[in-house]
Amino acid sequence: MATIGLGLAALGRPGYINLGHDQDLPPRRAVDDLRARTHELLEQAWQAGVRYFDAARSYGLAEEFLGEWLTPERRSQLTVGSKWGYTYVADWRDDAATHEVKDHSLATFERQWPETLRALGGPPDFYLVHSLTSDSPALEDKRLLDRLRELAATGVRVGLSTSGPRQAETLGKALTSGTPFSAVQATWNVLETSAGPALAEAHDAGWFVVVKEAVANGRLTARAGETPFNEFAQQHGVAPDALAIGAAAAQPWADVVLSGATTAAQLASNLAYKTDGPLAEFNQQPEEYWTERSALPWI
Repeated sequence: MATIGLGLAALGRPGYINLGHDQDLPPRRAVDDLRARTHELLEQAWQAGVRYFDAARSYGLAEEFLGEWLTPERRSQLTVGSKWGYTYVADWRDDAATHEVKDHSLATFERQWPETLRALGGPPDFYLVHSLTSDSPALEDKRLLDRLRELAATGVRVGLSTSGPRQAETLGKALTSGTPFSAVQATWNVLETSAGPALAEAHDAGWFVVVKEAVANGRLTARAGETPFNEFAQQHGVAPDALAIGAAAAQPWADVVLSGATTAAQLASNLAYKTDGPLAEFNQQPEEYWTERSALPWI
């Protein structure tokens, strides 16, 4: 069974698309407020045995917050993953018209890699192209791929994260096109399972597989209200988020499942995950799932 990691997407910046995100953060959402909250959850996760932590250049100050919390002793015992290719542009506003901008060019990599090193105080263990899609020029950019091979030769495992209804196609292309990638972070949850076979193929090929959005940005939590999934969880005496995390952790191809908690109570509930057999009855079509996700507001 997979282990649980902590993702900082909703902690490193004042706005995100999780349901009820505005209610979970400190009222002022100032940098120091979110720094304290992030350090609190990192410490809680550490004490609970979590040893995988995930950030990205576009998660506001997530890398910086993580780097501040790390000590040499902790760093030697845990794994850090981060991502490049999106730039945070919201200027610490939750109501910004645009929160992040994608650019998977070599120039962006060369700019963001030193930024990651400074923020974390050293290299991450994994460095992924953020939300790569099958039509991204990055998969055919020889200069970029050669540069990533150079990075991989230093011991940093490079890879990609995926998003959207064509995740499986993107991953399949990365698996067969001679890239230096050996790690993937993908969305998989009981609503959106379409990437599962491709993730199994990646795992069989020796890739490291991380699951993100296991609670579907809050749609598989109590915040979603009276949904069929939540009613099922209630009937079985399990918190919906714990059931959703457990379903992802039970996948034989998963190495890490990320919690995206923003409060101590959410993290504790996520870590109390349970499995309850097949949940295929809750699957959505990928297009339906991603259309609903894209409609979630940044709050």
